[in-house]
Amino acid sequence: MSLHGDYDSQNIFAQIIRGDAPCYKLYEDDDVLAFLDLFPQSYGHTLVIPKRAEARNLLEIDADNLSKMMLAVQKLTQVIVDELQPDGVQVAQFNGAPAGQTVFHIHVHIIPRMAGEKLGIHATNRADAGELEQLQARLVKRIQG
Repeated sequence: MSLHGDYDSQNIFAQIIRGDAPCYKLYEDDDVLAFLDLFPQSYGHTLVIPKRAEARNLLEIDADNLSKMMLAVQKLTQVIVDELQPDGVQVAQFNGAPAGQTVFHIHVHIIPRMAGEKLGIHATNRADAGELEQLQARLVKRIQG
């Protein structure tokens, strides 16, 4: 898919925002939703999406929604680092299929990284539901503080 085109209101993130698809929610306010990735690149891999912007990528989102999303990314990155104590943290955002984007609703990845861990763009293994539930409870508790 190219960088240009029409927003698909049936993409999985739009479905999650509407409540038509489930997620392991970590944080939500009027403008932003954050949840655990079902196919994590590492333990704690989190996705942050704007709720009010029908934007496929960075080139389509307005400044107000972008800033609200990035403020949430910063807050959640700190929570994840404090709770999981990774050696590093990767914050990534992809634009267009050739760049690695697979869901065409703008989103940011927060990926805790441990020393020696192999870096990659896409994970192929779905996380265990029980593990995601435990991690969700742990991170939500830290967020609520």
